[in-house]
Amino acid sequence: MAPRAGQPGLQGPLLPGLLLVAAALSRPAAPCPFQCYCFGGPKLLLRCASGAELRQPPRDVPPDARNLTIVGANLTVLRAAAFAGGAADGEEAAAGVRLPLLTALRLTHNNIEVVEDGAFDGLPSLAALDLSHNPLRALGGGAFRGLPALRSLQLNHALARGGPALLDSLDAALAPLAELRLLGLAGNALSRLPPAALRLARLEQLDARLNALAGLSPDELRALEREGGLPGPRLLLADNPLRCGCAARPLLAWLRNATERVPDARRLRCAAPRVLHNRPLLDLDEALLRCADRDADGRGEEAEAAGPELEASYVFFGLVLALIGLIFLMVLYLNRRGIQRWMRNLREACRDQMEGYHYRYEQDADPRRAPAPAPAGSRAASPGSGL
Repeated sequence: MAPRAGQPGLQGPLLPGLLLVAAALSRPAAPCPFQCYCFGGPKLLLRCASGAELRQPPRDVPPDARNLTIVGANLTVLRAAAFAGGAADGEEAAAGVRLPLLTALRLTHNNIEVVEDGAFDGLPSLAALDLSHNPLRALGGGAFRGLPALRSLQLNHALARGGPALLDSLDAALAPLAELRLLGLAGNALSRLPPAALRLARLEQLDARLNALAGLSPDELRALEREGGLPGPRLLLADNPLRCGCAARPLLAWLRNATERVPDARRLRCAAPRVLHNRPLLDLDEALLRCADRDADGRGEEAEAAGPELEASYVFFGLVLALIGLIFLMVLYLNRRGIQRWMRNLREACRDQMEGYHYRYEQDADPRRAPAPAPAGSRAASPGSGL
């Protein structure tokens, strides 16, 4: 009799065969690279953190990796095609694309000082790149070439040591990033915004906090606007030493008309002049943003802006002096009897002193008290006395 459905007689021969077929069709997963940690498999996340031992990007990253994080290494120099087979000691870069699916690359705290042209060649799918907290000193003008899908670039706390030359290189490196949406430039001591960043047509947010921006010029404000009524990028400007003089009037007007474009607009405070120090920029009236010819010390604008506040301080000082005088008069009034007695004693003492002087003068002027003259004979005999 045939076995009934569900009996183990039918499943026994089929189960081993199915396992063999599945094993034959499955492809073994790529191993995790040396000195790295794989989370959820190489397709999800690789984290490489080995301190100073890792001096170049690992070469055995699986080609199907999607996220790569290298933190705390000592990469120092990212040479051309560093992630496409290029070596760190001047060897020729391998041709082709080695990581076609990599979408996120994080290289923070790796002591990177130089990024050469084409350092990220061979990463056509890269959408997010983070180079924050690296002491960059040199950046190739073509450092970000070959990244057509790049949407986010973070360079926070990475450009302060490079000087003006690095900022010029950054301007050239940003130009080809037509698809960039997010740009982080916080904590870089920037005195101006990179012009190329303002010209990125698809840019949605520019983080410029913790820099050395004294304000935004009218040209920079015009560059933040988009043609055809398209929305411009959001701008983060907190913790910059804004100078609240007449040059800040265009910025103040722009902020009041487009507050939603600057999420941290309420945190913008004046660093100069001194009388407006730490005052919120949005709370100021344009009349306080004054201009004046600079004197030898460069403080003309501060002196001009200080007019109303300085007058108020003078008025307050006068009121304080008047109050002190009033208290002094009140003390005199309450002690008037003692003062009168003291004045009377003083007057009597002076009168007694003057009477004593007058008496001595009269005694000295009395002719009866003058000494009698000596006889003439006594005078003549004295030479012959032999004495």
